[in-house]
Amino acid sequence: MVGPNGAGKTTAVECLEGLRRPDAGSVRVLGLDPGKERQALADRIGVQLQESALPPRLRVAEALALFGSFYERRADGGELLEALGLAEKRSTAFGKLSGGQKQRLFIALALINRPRVVFFDELTTGLDPQARRSMWDLVRQVRDRGCTVFLTTHFMEEAERLCDRVLILDRGRIVALDTPERLVQSLGVEQRLVVSVPQDQSIPALTDLPGVQRVERSGERVTVHGRGERFVSSVVRALEDERVPFRDLRTEQPCLEDVFLSLTGRRMRE
Repeated sequence: MVGPNGAGKTTAVECLEGLRRPDAGSVRVLGLDPGKERQALADRIGVQLQESALPPRLRVAEALALFGSFYERRADGGELLEALGLAEKRSTAFGKLSGGQKQRLFIALALINRPRVVFFDELTTGLDPQARRSMWDLVRQVRDRGCTVFLTTHFMEEAERLCDRVLILDRGRIVALDTPERLVQSLGVEQRLVVSVPQDQSIPALTDLPGVQRVERSGERVTVHGRGERFVSSVVRALEDERVPFRDLRTEQPCLEDVFLSLTGRRMRE
């Protein structure tokens, strides 16, 4: 689930987890009402909150043992630590862990009851690129073990790479829900073809070509906007037919961020 700041993502997730009562409507997770059947649902889901903390002196293994004691069905703590790269930190106090290690520990705590659904809210916020990629690998491992992952994120690349389906929330309403690929295709987000052409070189009327919508030129940089299967090939063919010298040709494919901005707008919100 993605959306602008204030769209209602965390509120929606908290309603699903049973941490907040919805103002209206109904909620079902695994066939259970989170408000009325909170305990039964808690045994079947895992939760990693947007902001979490533990006592700084609590050791990693102690945290797992404590959280595991809350459930009848629990995973092997040692195996979780091994899978998450924390085996050597089992005797380390929480306050001594790095940011990435703390995040991995919270993932372990969210998985200690072997949940059928796990909620990750802003899992990689504040992490460096290397730690973020490691988290992506961990999310894939959790999914591949048969657990449904509900991920809330501000990073469009993260949603596009990890998610089988993406929900875009804006002002408390679902404005799109589909696979990343179909969202990009169905909303008709344009492609961009960029080439470098000498400034004194004229170019043909590319807007007459199939799929071309507009052409922008700034110095040597020529950007052609369009869509369709023949868009790129027709532009390249036209330049070659007119013997226009060009270099540094590249295409910029539409992505989930383009879809997000087209649906929610570009204006910054608080």
